[in-house]
Amino acid sequence: MFIQVIQGKVSDEARLRQCMDRWTAELRPGAIGYLGSTHGLCDDGTFIALVRFESTEDAQRNSQRPEQDQWWAETQTCFEGAVSFMDCPDVTSWMGGGSDAAGFVQVMEGHSAHPTRMRQLMEQASDQVRRLRPDILGGTFARYGDDGFVEALYFTSESEARGHEKAQVPDDLRALFKEENLLMGKVSYYDMHEPVLVPAER
Repeated sequence: MFIQVIQGKVSDEARLRQCMDRWTAELRPGAIGYLGSTHGLCDDGTFIALVRFESTEDAQRNSQRPEQDQWWAETQTCFEGAVSFMDCPDVTSWMGGGSDAAGFVQVMEGHSAHPTRMRQLMEQASDQVRRLRPDILGGTFARYGDDGFVEALYFTSESEARGHEKAQVPDDLRALFKEENLLMGKVSYYDMHEPVLVPAER
């Protein structure tokens, strides 16, 4: 799997919604290898989209379509300043990779020199997390550049996620979380309170 992360500060939210709806209706049918996407607006006005493709080549093919260029020429005017693109060819799905039924999505961005160990910790903790946190539907861990990562967690709802945050964590699982937090270093958190999940066409 390949994920492209698109991020920028929004200046025209209503128009951006229209552009995203138009992509789903008009451009999605011709996007070869498109697996689905998650996008939303965060509290500070940051828009984030995680667009999933079967491969890097499929994502590049989509970017090269003339209609994609035309759509982006309009869409980028909805942002204030530059928009960043993070190409992530190394993606790990966790606990099924999430769900299009999610009511709340949290995105974490950071840098780590130990991504392999981070993946190991996620996999090691998955069975216990599944039992302890039924509100977590899964997630993705995607790497870009030399040490960048973007992790997305999908929840049933924000209220259930906040409620289960107070659950008592067993000592062995707490140790795994502590090690993972150390490896993650400084992390930026982005909450999508009303995520839009666009599946691949069936």
